[in-house]
Amino acid sequence: MMPLVEKAEQETGTPIERLEVWHETKNADLMRSLKDILLPKCGGKLAVPAFLNTETNDVVCGEVGYEALKEWVKK
Repeated sequence: MMPLVEKAEQETGTPIERLEVWHETKNADLMRSLKDILLPKCGGKLAVPAFLNTETNDVVCGEVGYEALKEWVKK
């Protein structure tokens, strides 16, 4: 997903924060704390990667195509 994330950042001018959750306990705890937002939109499971717009609570779960990611960034 990283090449798509980087492309979306470049095309939209919107930075996307990256938080590693496999080895960083603090980030994994943060992801779990957002389960009320993520689970309903991710089919009941926490997905990696998960993209959360903290202003709109719009979520993209798992690997998605470039157009879906870009639309999420625009929101």
